Amino acid sequence: MGQRATTELQPDADPETAESADEMLHKDEIFDLMSNHRRRYAIHYLKQADGPVALGDLAEQVAAWEHDKEIGEITSAERKTTYTSLQQTHLPRLDRAGVVDYDGGEVELEDRVERLDIYLDIVPENSISWGMYYLGLSAFSVLVLAALWADLLPTEGIPVLAYPAVLIAMFAISAGYHAYLNHKYRFENLERPP
Repeated sequence: MGQRATTELQPDADPETAESADEMLHKDEIFDLMSNHRRRYAIHYLKQADGPVALGDLAEQVAAWEHDKEIGEITSAERKTTYTSLQQTHLPRLDRAGVVDYDGGEVELEDRVERLDIYLDIVPENSISWGMYYLGLSAFSVLVLAALWADLLPTEGIPVLAYPAVLIAMFAISAGYHAYLNHKYRFENLERPP
């Protein structure tokens, strides 16, 4: 096994609620780990597996994704290059960070990989951020409530709580759809890694 990386606790962290130095991964380390496509591909494959995976099987799938081929179409040179790179560089790096357990022949994800999940969500192209969407929805809600307060919207024959109920329903539907998309675009739910 490789030696695990340790990181420092934040100076203003509460010692009772802060993670131990052995459990923490700083943002810089996470971004460094995820900056390489082979490490992302390896984590993606391991997230889909139930238990340990043979290094050879992992290398084949990573090579297939890299070359946009089926596993049976991979050449021995492509397989060997990927195998060697994973064996000598990427898996030891992930093992030192405590993300995988790599013993030379088999690889398995550690529980610590869950700390990467927030950075592994995929945002589809050509979409606005959810923060901007909710900001717009909030601004629309404020305008509706201000118009109600200033008697600019019709209220005769409409229950008093109709407008606020519609606004709450809009937020609830948006939040439900947001949760659905977050699940759909989770790193491990994609067929092919990004």
